[in-house]
Amino acid sequence: MLFLGKYNDLTIERSTSVGLYLSEPEGEEVLLPKKYVTPDMQVGNVIRVFVYKDSEDRPIATTETPALMRNEFGYLKVKDVNNFGAFLDWGLEKDLFVPFNEQVDKMQVGEKHIVFLFLDRRTDRLLATAKWRQNISNERLLVKEGDEVDLLIAERTDLGYNAIINNYHVGLIYRNEVFRTISVGDRLKGYVKLIREGNKIDLSLEKTGYERIETQAQVVLDLLKKEGGYLPLTDKTNPEQIRNLLEMSKKDFKKAIGGLYKQGIIQLEEQGIRLVQ
Repeated sequence: MLFLGKYNDLTIERSTSVGLYLSEPEGEEVLLPKKYVTPDMQVGNVIRVFVYKDSEDRPIATTETPALMRNEFGYLKVKDVNNFGAFLDWGLEKDLFVPFNEQVDKMQVGEKHIVFLFLDRRTDRLLATAKWRQNISNERLLVKEGDEVDLLIAERTDLGYNAIINNYHVGLIYRNEVFRTISVGDRLKGYVKLIREGNKIDLSLEKTGYERIETQAQVVLDLLKKEGGYLPLTDKTNPEQIRNLLEMSKKDFKKAIGGLYKQGIIQLEEQGIRLVQ
């Protein structure tokens, strides 16, 4: 069977004036329109295509890359609104539809929203919903403390930022632990810092433990080399200045330069730190 909203590995069965007809192992066919056909696509070849439905509600294949696939989250821009809902730009010829009953607030042209792409079993159509929390679960965790994870920043709160983890869970990045500019819609690498009671997940944008300090030390070292071997920073420097320049806390900066000093890589001066030649 064809998998709508996902990539499919299909065999080229025949070439026609309108494009290539591709088939899956059980014989179901789908058209790859001529504008996506390249000279290296020959009958008998297996190619990977994304399958969705065209404006006439027929399955169609494309070699274009969508912004998200079925059962994934994305941050998409509203292109149009009509009496039935909104249409989002997801990188394909046909826009992605969000019915009014799947919107939290009425969407307006030009806005961007976190949405979840799903297959509506009743209509067999791909739809998006802005009610993303309904498609997140922390009941059975697939991550553990220390894991590196993929994050999508979903919303800003009084405490910090809620982020979608690996398209499955939700966790919190505390505001006072963010040392760089981040925004809703950003896709970042992060780390599971702590799993609290009730499977609540605390996240960090930096590695934890000694490995984190090693990473921060490398950041300092790289900037030192870039700046000719000297930085006007000390353990008395304003935390905001350190944050703006190095995207780390003053605490981590002090640990990083302490480690570099013990290794004989830098020398500490009254007004800054210098790379040992």
